[in-house]
Amino acid sequence: MTAIHQEQQRWRKNFDNYASLNIDGVKYLGRAAFIDAIAPRSGKGHARISRDQYGVFFDVADKSNKGIVSVEDFITFENLLKQPDAPFQVAFQYFDKRNKGSVSFNDFKNVFSQYLGNQAIPFDFNCDWLKLYLGKTSDTNEHVLAYHEFTQMMKGLQGERIRQAFHYFDKDNDGWIRPEDFQKIILEVASHKLSGPVLDRLPSLCHITADQRISYADVRAFYNVLHDMDAVEHVVDVATAQSPDGRISPSDFLATAQRNTRYGSFSPMEVAFAWHLASPGAVGRAGTPEPDVRLSKADFDALFDPNWTPIEALAPSQPPKSALHETLMGIYNFALGGLAGATGATVVYPIDLVKTRMQNQRSAVVGEMMYTNSIDCVKKVMRNEGFKGFYRGLLPQLVGVAPEKAIKLTVNDAVRHLAQNTETGQISLPWEIIAGGAAGGSQVVFTNPLEIVKIRLQIQGEAAKLGEAQPRGAFHIIRQLGLLGLYKGATACLLRDVPFSMVYFTSYAHLKKDFFKEGLHGKKLGFGETLLSAAVAGMPAAYLTTPADVIKTRLQAEARQGQTNYRNVGHAFTSILKEEGAKALFKGGPARVLRSSPQFGVTLVAYEWLHKLLPYPFRNTESPSVGALLPQREEDITRVRARNALKLLLDTHCDFGRVRVH
Repeated sequence: MTAIHQEQQRWRKNFDNYASLNIDGVKYLGRAAFIDAIAPRSGKGHARISRDQYGVFFDVADKSNKGIVSVEDFITFENLLKQPDAPFQVAFQYFDKRNKGSVSFNDFKNVFSQYLGNQAIPFDFNCDWLKLYLGKTSDTNEHVLAYHEFTQMMKGLQGERIRQAFHYFDKDNDGWIRPEDFQKIILEVASHKLSGPVLDRLPSLCHITADQRISYADVRAFYNVLHDMDAVEHVVDVATAQSPDGRISPSDFLATAQRNTRYGSFSPMEVAFAWHLASPGAVGRAGTPEPDVRLSKADFDALFDPNWTPIEALAPSQPPKSALHETLMGIYNFALGGLAGATGATVVYPIDLVKTRMQNQRSAVVGEMMYTNSIDCVKKVMRNEGFKGFYRGLLPQLVGVAPEKAIKLTVNDAVRHLAQNTETGQISLPWEIIAGGAAGGSQVVFTNPLEIVKIRLQIQGEAAKLGEAQPRGAFHIIRQLGLLGLYKGATACLLRDVPFSMVYFTSYAHLKKDFFKEGLHGKKLGFGETLLSAAVAGMPAAYLTTPADVIKTRLQAEARQGQTNYRNVGHAFTSILKEEGAKALFKGGPARVLRSSPQFGVTLVAYEWLHKLLPYPFRNTESPSVGALLPQREEDITRVRARNALKLLLDTHCDFGRVRVH
């Protein structure tokens, strides 16, 4: 079954659900039933658009003019709503009452006049603007508008309505109107585009000018902001994303608009209106935005009516989450995090073993050095211990990956959330560093015992080669160390993990945001970008903390005969400097970079893939009505498209299509 056929089947089903008329065994929709089939349900449409206004679509769908709509008519209308120019197509067919394929002067006047009540601002149909499109009316040489000419006239109609409305209220022809007249103009021709907060702030517009009078320039500036609201939102998104604190000033807005547009620009007066509507106290008495007033994206959200969210941006409605659901989801994420962490650890474990062997190697003062460099170490491990030798100590490492990664990521996210600005969604750099440090510190509870066991297992291979000891298992090492012994070197572990996480998480966040522009215009990073961000962030974090890792390794490894037995971090640091020099503190640094960078990248990519390969099994068992809540269903998309198609007609008058009671 083709996609087109499936779509038509859904439309037929929607028709059957509402078709209440039965004429000679054939189902039809009456006006009320048709509105029920295509208008948003109560509470899910638009508070300032009444359901009866959707009746204009019935006249478009009723091709036979019999007051009924057949299933064929309904499918044709549904297909019309899908077209990219649906608002113009619907308007053209509605104004073309004679079904001539054109709109005449009388067609336009008769349709437009029927919704201009006695209280409405009048429209001069003999204006020069209309004559430019339709010429002088005459019976012998009538100028009619074909579809494309009609669309251009409709696009400019709201601007002409506002011009005529200003002239109507400017009784003295002095170029000024009262604020209450301005409000009436806006409410009549644009209230359907204004959010609730903006409508609440309209009375405060009288304070935007010093003498509480509104000029035509004020009216046009307000109209231009309204007309270019998508461009305003784009500039706000870019400017606030680039701002260190998530707030912008009027000059920031203008500068960003200049950088991110080719031909369009905003005037200072238009910016003044945008600032006033976003924050009533942001504009001075002279009508200009206060230069030091910085607004966040949350402030500007008041300008954008959520009822007009684009279809593609609509997110599925989510059912309420039960405690059982949250628990199962937590277990699911924890399990996948453990698998992903184990994958990353396994991939880079041979590098980690080489790094540990190199860091634990003492200078020739103590004895002959076993490895000349990392490559030599790889060769000798393979020759003396075989391929399995590269994975000595892997098991305890894998056992600890899940809780270590879980607590590390959880603490980082928790601190970032607590420190996040509720208005801007931003977090300051100091708090980013603190969040990373807290995450690194918390993981030591799990990391230290696992690493001391892992290190001793990794060192056993070379000790056995020298005939100093027989290899022992992990449980023997745990019994030998005891509980307190498992935390030997914990101070050095903290000195490594806290700075590492400070650098890593901060770098990772800023690489995603500042370099790859994650979140800008809703951008989501792909696997490649995520992998590169994680890998690059791990490089400086790993290398700069190598000295602490060397000290930790020396403290946790068993000292062989003739080697210095370090008492604590300070003693290890001074002894290494004295016996081997500062260069020894960076032993294994390259291997550490080679291990840490890909490990974090592989872990994150594995986590993403596991979510796709092993989807959460209880996603659709939360509620039997989950499907009914998703706006992606075709019948719901139809209602959104129908609402959008009304926008063009409502631009002429907000009462367009409203049933009048005489």
